[in-house]
Amino acid sequence: MTKTKAMNINELLRYAVSCHASDLHLSSGVVPLVRVDGDLKPIESACSLDEPAIESMLLTLLPEQYKPVLANQLDIDLGLGSSDLQARFRINIFHQNRGISVAIRLLPIKIPTLKELQLPDIFYKLCEIRNGLILVTGATGSGKSTTLAAMLDYINSNLSSHILTIEDPIEYIHESKKCLLQQREVKKHTDSFDNALRAALREDPDYILVGEMRDLETIRLALTAAETGHLVFATLHTNSTHESIDRIVDTFPTNEKPLIRMMLANSLQAVIAQRLLKKVSGGRIAATEVMVCNTAIRNLIRENKTAQIHSSIQTGREHGMHTLAHSIKELITQGLVSKALHHHLTL
Repeated sequence: MTKTKAMNINELLRYAVSCHASDLHLSSGVVPLVRVDGDLKPIESACSLDEPAIESMLLTLLPEQYKPVLANQLDIDLGLGSSDLQARFRINIFHQNRGISVAIRLLPIKIPTLKELQLPDIFYKLCEIRNGLILVTGATGSGKSTTLAAMLDYINSNLSSHILTIEDPIEYIHESKKCLLQQREVKKHTDSFDNALRAALREDPDYILVGEMRDLETIRLALTAAETGHLVFATLHTNSTHESIDRIVDTFPTNEKPLIRMMLANSLQAVIAQRLLKKVSGGRIAATEVMVCNTAIRNLIRENKTAQIHSSIQTGREHGMHTLAHSIKELITQGLVSKALHHHLTL
């Protein structure tokens, strides 16, 4: 039987980094857990945590300005970096019926390249588009932030432009390379996504990253930015490319929907839907669906026939389009994922 011990926060984070976990969970009344290759596992060598133990860990971990917030606020989101562990952490602190809990997402300090992520060639071409809207969609934990970080890093390394990001919180830290790259965090550098987007239109960006299009006003401003000569990257929590279009349109009142469809038809350049699959060799890899807006798809958006988009993707290989099913079959053929994942072949 494994002997348990009380581990401090640095030991827990070090353990999570060493086993390549994507997340570390601290929950009152429960042993700390890590998520490795999508599966949640207890840290068997660690003791169960009570609320005072977690609060003590947080007081050690949090910057001084967050300590009063911990006492007065029920939910906290922030990003922190550790040069010692060569990692960054996206931290969410919340309360539940047993007490306080913490969800910590682990992010490598080094931004992976598109090549390292083994993403298709179409991703490079999408980075070279100069205006419009590109959406990256998928469930929480599907690698959206990592894909976007790799795309921005490609632009930063190859083009001379101005990139502005609006995030909540900042996850990957970018250094300016060929580009001027400036990152703003909601509640730290700006009051809200929509305030930052309004200001962005006066800040001469070529590329704008919106961490998440989570409300009507942010979506409206992102579409406006996409129509006025900027390339806007944004994320949505949807599972397929055509569902993303419906989600955006359905955010608006009925009388505005025809106009929004028209704006999307004109400005949307591509939608990437992705999910992470376990690799045969360990770790995970993204299976993707890519919709590139050609004339046929723009007409389907304009005419509210999004259900037919899937067929257009299947026949749009010459434009770089492919379905999720095709992507998974390619990964199986290359021996990267197991044939046992055949049940993922449909969206």
